[in-house]
Amino acid sequence: MGKGSAVEITRQADYAVRAMTYLAELPLEKRVATATISRVEGIPLPFLTKVISRLATAGLVVTSRGMGGGVSLARPPEEITLLQVIEAVDGPILLNHCLLRSDSCDREPYCAAHDVWAEIQGRLVQELDTVTMDDLARRQAEKRKMLVDSGQ
Repeated sequence: MGKGSAVEITRQADYAVRAMTYLAELPLEKRVATATISRVEGIPLPFLTKVISRLATAGLVVTSRGMGGGVSLARPPEEITLLQVIEAVDGPILLNHCLLRSDSCDREPYCAAHDVWAEIQGRLVQELDTVTMDDLARRQAEKRKMLVDSGQ
């Protein structure tokens, strides 16, 4: 493998997925303090505050201040996909800059790689859109149970 950066989601997207999975494990109407999510999920509070703000702007969470305030999912977890969460904080998923706009690369008309990138990106986006926060919450609970059952 050559040197360079790997294709990966950002730290903010990872934090968003962790926070949303945590919220998806709770009853829908339950509000949780951002500080609680930060502590339980090991997410630095300043980062989490920014992530929660983006998730709220995208309509994925509801925030309220004051006594009894906190963060909760805006919709049932089975209606929120992994794609929506990632794109709320990172924007559209792009495997290569040339996929941003069709006119961003003058090689596009004859570049075979462009078509491959577009096809793979399409599949990735489609797969991410099939995984819901409910799916992740259930998987998380199963993994936790397996750890407890194994005595770890």
